[in-house]
Amino acid sequence: MTTTVKIIADTTWNNCRITTMELRYPRFIHSEFMTHRVFSRNASSSRAIPIDRMIKSIREDPTIPIHWGLNKPGMQASEELPEILKENAEEIWLQACDNAIESAKALHQFGIHKQVANRLLEPFAHITVCVTATDWDNFFELRCHEDAEPNMQFLANLMQGMLNGSTPITSKTHLPYCTTDDIAQHNLDILQSISVARCARVSYKTHDNKPPRIEEDLKLTKRLYESKHWSPFEHIATIGSEKTYANFYGWKSLRYIFEHGDQLLNLRHSSF
Repeated sequence: MTTTVKIIADTTWNNCRITTMELRYPRFIHSEFMTHRVFSRNASSSRAIPIDRMIKSIREDPTIPIHWGLNKPGMQASEELPEILKENAEEIWLQACDNAIESAKALHQFGIHKQVANRLLEPFAHITVCVTATDWDNFFELRCHEDAEPNMQFLANLMQGMLNGSTPITSKTHLPYCTTDDIAQHNLDILQSISVARCARVSYKTHDNKPPRIEEDLKLTKRLYESKHWSPFEHIATIGSEKTYANFYGWKSLRYIFEHGDQLLNLRHSSF
């Protein structure tokens, strides 16, 4: 199982810090991650991924629990299966994975859309998540704790280590997925549109593993804006005063700016 954490953008101004991370973790812990309301998130969707690609990804790197806890009353399984039996447990898990793959393939061959057939594969798949926040303390306090679900605890420890080891840049704007070349070539409105589109895609590259063109970024951002799909606009931010704006402290997300009629930024006009 491959759980990874990458810092995408880390920005500070007047001691107010905002950070965007790209995470890859088991799909089966995603519901726990979603309970933290101070986070702004976008995630890869099994509705959008072709079933053949989903199956290939699972075959190459299936999610397997990192802790085989023994059954007991309560939520925490502190005692683990003896080492000699873990291989048997993993074999049973992977057999269930094979069964799910075959069932999903059968539904696909029957003409069922991927948004249905892929649901069978989710327990064995990873999910990629773009997350932005100004406050991580409560998450780390809960999820780095020894009572946290082991796979979530592992993810949280990785995130905490990456955050502690990152040095933020000093800037009044937070632009995830914008490269130094992008910043040198484009004005702020264009950069915001680029950032929105790439956060919406969750990673810099498209599902076809080709870098998107600027024109495609602008079209996607316009489509998201017009259809009121606001979540990707939450990762892009500009510095505010030392107070809370929605779920961010000291930073106004682009979504907040649009929803509150702030004309400080003109992305809705000039970059489309």
